[in-house]
Amino acid sequence: MPSSPDPTDPSRATPDQAAVRGEHWWPVVLAVAVVAVLHVTLPSRYRVDPAWVLPVATFSLLAVLIVGDPGRIDRQKAWLRVVTQLLVGFITVANLFAGVHLVTDILTDNGLFADNATGLLATGGVVWVTNVVAFALWYWSLDRGGAAARAHRPSEKPAFVFPEMQYADHAPAGWVPRFADYLSLSFWTATAFSPTDVSAVKVWAKLLMMTQAAMSLALGTLVIARAINILQ
Repeated sequence: MPSSPDPTDPSRATPDQAAVRGEHWWPVVLAVAVVAVLHVTLPSRYRVDPAWVLPVATFSLLAVLIVGDPGRIDRQKAWLRVVTQLLVGFITVANLFAGVHLVTDILTDNGLFADNATGLLATGGVVWVTNVVAFALWYWSLDRGGAAARAHRPSEKPAFVFPEMQYADHAPAGWVPRFADYLSLSFWTATAFSPTDVSAVKVWAKLLMMTQAAMSLALGTLVIARAINILQ
């Protein structure tokens, strides 16, 4: 017979503790809503058509997740992790579609933004912001098995070491990163092109951060350079 969890094990929380430690859904819902709305604002060439596909798909997957794990995020179910990865993957693929078309148009000197630097910067900004949110969702959903797993096993070996882990005196007892922490990590990776106050300690995390930094650097360089050229 499987043994029951040891309540004295500091690496494992009881169900009641996990329910308290579990994250709220609203930061993730807000982030997904922002990228869904931004995607719809893109020119038709850069978005998934029909325009309603991405919002309907993302909000439907979110609804499934919230119904399957109501309240705080603390239910460890394989199918919930699958749906989470589908949600993040769909956002990533849609934004990759937009980014590839934008970069191709810049490199081939497409006439869509021939004399519209503002439109180019706005489109590039939408792709960049969505990229930041998408990678934040990847970090959030993969680190230590996801939000529900972190609620149950707060001391599990992490893929990212945050300052609160190194300076425990300045953080609440049993602190675990939440979505906002991964969003901050993603933002600084996209802007500084390097780790800032967070260190990646697992190979997949380092490779994922390298991928994000490379994509952000390429997109930013091309969009800004092309916009300057138009203005001149």
